Amino acid sequence: MADLSKIGERDRLKPRPGDEPHWQRLSAGRFVGFRPSQVGGRGNWFARAYDPETKAYRRQPLGDFAGLTGHEVFAAAKRAAEAYCEKVEAGGHVGAKVETVADACREYAKGRPEAEQRFRRYVNSDPIAKVMLGKLRRRHLKEWRSRLESQPALVSRRKKGEPIHRARAASTVNRDMAVLRAALSKYLAPGAPNSEAAWQEALKATPHADGRRIEYLDLTQRRLLLSKIDTEARPFVQALCLLPLRPGALAALAAGDFDKRTAELTIGKDKNGKPRRIRVPTAAAALLGAEAKGKLPGAPLFMRANGKAWDRNSWKVPIAAAVSAAGLDKKNTAYTLRHSTITDLVTAGLPLLTIAQISGTSAEMIERHYGHLSGDASVAALATLTL
Repeated sequence: MADLSKIGERDRLKPRPGDEPHWQRLSAGRFVGFRPSQVGGRGNWFARAYDPETKAYRRQPLGDFAGLTGHEVFAAAKRAAEAYCEKVEAGGHVGAKVETVADACREYAKGRPEAEQRFRRYVNSDPIAKVMLGKLRRRHLKEWRSRLESQPALVSRRKKGEPIHRARAASTVNRDMAVLRAALSKYLAPGAPNSEAAWQEALKATPHADGRRIEYLDLTQRRLLLSKIDTEARPFVQALCLLPLRPGALAALAAGDFDKRTAELTIGKDKNGKPRRIRVPTAAAALLGAEAKGKLPGAPLFMRANGKAWDRNSWKVPIAAAVSAAGLDKKNTAYTLRHSTITDLVTAGLPLLTIAQISGTSAEMIERHYGHLSGDASVAALATLTL
């Protein structure tokens, strides 16, 4: 068995039948492998690990580590192989065959519906989907990013008339890139900086792309909006005024997610994908309790007249009508209510970390978008939670 850490021995290796790599044992159940190129290239590296659950070995391509030279190549391959083996042994790697970018995206998207939607729109039908992970280069991702940035973003899915599009914002591109970067990171180690192997460099987020939202409705304006909203949508919109939740997360709540005894609400489906439990204020608890009364635990907490949960296509119509009837700026949407509530909590002097935990975002994002408001510890601002 060749010592793959020695350059000379690697150079003398010949391709094996069936393209089987030459393996070197790292420890019990852990191997790093090298497949020489048949056309005089650098050759590719692989990892092999024993899965105690299936009692079988799993294999993963690691690439050719372009940009590294000499003994750096083996060191990088060994680190990547060890990392892969740790995932397999910890049960964190499912046994599907992962060779292409599309394979990596498919595996990452399991249990992540938002990521699955983004991959379906921007990756699966793109040429990058067929690129082998072992041959993925920075230029592939730069070209993919360029194609993504050139695609217009859909603003409206109206049933009648032409769909409305706009230029894709940098913040939207950042979100689309983030899920692909996360998927690839599960199978590829970062390449050497400033080299074609540095695939991760092409997916760096555009800094400061998430501009601060300027739409804000004060307490009086929110009360006016509620007075104009139709009866069916009022409980849902009132909850948006009482809690700093994303509209989609609020709409996804089931009756069983609210514990009336402790006034605690479990939020499961949200942008960050991690369930959290929060204690809600008195006014919100009364509203949630009234909405949950008489419903089965799995029924929508906020139910439309047809028995279905609210979604963006159903809530935007009554909110837009109420905004118009109240004489408010047409830019105000369901998300404006979340922004307004967070703004009032920050202004009231509530710790930014606490606000982040309640609203389901990071303290960094709260600091970035609302930090300029903190410091005015006015308890009166908390009136937004007692509409």
